[in-house]
Amino acid sequence: MGRISVNVRIRNLLEEGYTLTCDALVDTGAAYMVLPRAWKDRLGKIATVRNIECETATQALVPGEVCGPVEIILEGFAPIYGEVLFLDMEPAEGSYEPLVGYIVLEQAQASVDMLGHRLLHVKKADLK
Repeated sequence: MGRISVNVRIRNLLEEGYTLTCDALVDTGAAYMVLPRAWKDRLGKIATVRNIECETATQALVPGEVCGPVEIILEGFAPIYGEVLFLDMEPAEGSYEPLVGYIVLEQAQASVDMLGHRLLHVKKADLK
């Protein structure tokens, strides 16, 4: 199975001048926009909305910190507004791998094209 990455810009909506840009792996098994906790300061003073327990792909349980509000822009898509999830991550080969989850994809009206290994615009929001 191929990997799909997208450039993402995240902006703190409550504190001017704090923006983070990165490439992130599209992961339809994840729910949130997931960032390494080590990057949290890059978004300035950002409010913790809630702390949650998260299950990873290896079924390990790890604590997560949901923070916001933020503006999230997937390259080529309109901005959306919501939250990010910060987790303790180990860098793979020297770099972190942020994740774009299904909540962000749905809000941005993006769908995964598995054959073309890209994101496509969805013309209609699914209310079913």
